[in-house]
Amino acid sequence: MNRILLIDDDLSLSRVIGYQLESSGFEVRVVNSGREGINLFKAENFQIVVTDIQMPDISGIDVLEAIRKLDQNVIVILITAFGSIDNAVEACRLGANDYLTKPFGQEQLLFVIEKALRFRELESENIQLKKELKSQHQIHSFITNNKQMKDVLEVAAQIAESNTTTLILGESGTGKELIAKAMHYNSPRSKQPLITVNCPSIPDNLLESELFGHIKGSFTGALKDRRGKFELADGGSIFLDEIGDLQEALQAKLLRVLQEQEIERLGDDRTIKVDVRIIAATNKDLMQLVAAGKFREDLYYRLNVIPITIPPLRDRIDDIPFLITHFLDKYAAGRKLHIQPEVITSLEHYPWPGNVRELENLVQRLATLVRGAEITLTDLPDQFNAEETGLGVLNLQIPEAGLPLNTVEEQLIRQTLAKVDGNQSQAARLLQIPRHVLIYRLKKLGIES
Repeated sequence: MNRILLIDDDLSLSRVIGYQLESSGFEVRVVNSGREGINLFKAENFQIVVTDIQMPDISGIDVLEAIRKLDQNVIVILITAFGSIDNAVEACRLGANDYLTKPFGQEQLLFVIEKALRFRELESENIQLKKELKSQHQIHSFITNNKQMKDVLEVAAQIAESNTTTLILGESGTGKELIAKAMHYNSPRSKQPLITVNCPSIPDNLLESELFGHIKGSFTGALKDRRGKFELADGGSIFLDEIGDLQEALQAKLLRVLQEQEIERLGDDRTIKVDVRIIAATNKDLMQLVAAGKFREDLYYRLNVIPITIPPLRDRIDDIPFLITHFLDKYAAGRKLHIQPEVITSLEHYPWPGNVRELENLVQRLATLVRGAEITLTDLPDQFNAEETGLGVLNLQIPEAGLPLNTVEEQLIRQTLAKVDGNQSQAARLLQIPRHVLIYRLKKLGIES
């Protein structure tokens, strides 16, 4: 139950208000002077203070200032006469939550109190969500036992504290956005927004407006001024995902943001200063794009101040058992699912083109569809079976002296032909090459079908 401290030198009014609040389910203490109210607030716990502004000993403004020093979170509502509204507005600027103008009814009083309580509840939830968000994106909380990945996280932790522009490289699904979030939420900018922009998901003709904003009438459909992502991220960070897909005209404008820390809205010639840290990511080789004339060399070097390269999952297979355990805890809804060792072995031999995201999707599927207490090889989709990947069939052991690629290719072709009883068309389909290419390889390797 919320306790209310009511402070008002009008004895009859304070009795009426106190009765109304008690009948609405609040516990109320009533005092008739400001100093008495402050002393009682020091002695007891209250969630809400309702105080008159005009009192003979000290004013409600003085009460507000004294109570705010004692408790920053308590709700303070002021009561004022019509002619003192300016004082009430000033009091709100000083920290009051709201004010009531005499005369007021019970419904108006309860509405103001309930509105303040709802706002405080939302504020508390927001603070809690921010704490949880920061906790979720702690760099040390990443699931890894791989040295290469640990080195990546160590670099990310070191540069998180700085304002340095960072370029995150890696295949799709490796966790580039997670690294970007961890860097933001472990930086001095963590209390300010992190704005994420997926460059290829926004049509080229809209991306400039999305990034830099526009003014009314700058193009068909621009019915009012609009702030862009860089303005929204002011004081915080912006994550530009898949930066390699950014069109050339916008590359020049992004270069200006990096150099001058200012933007221009679409259709406007005025500049707007922004304080934004840029974290970019791509799954493409930007140097190849530079060589092909598809990405500005000067922008590349501006972005590539400190590059971070996230290894693909196939290069960190020692993380697969740990990641599976983590995702099972996340998706199994409290069920204890045991995964057979041969399942882990099969998954360690899979090439993981979709990386960690693909592994998470698989574990979510298994946690949803497996009804028993154990995950077996038969529960895996076909592409995850060792025979389907070819690795289980070949069972290759690479000697210390190495192994010629032609030997591997010959073994693969012979086993494929054996599987389909020498049918070249079926063999070519399984090897995912045209039939004439297979015939050429057969002749080159001296294989008789």
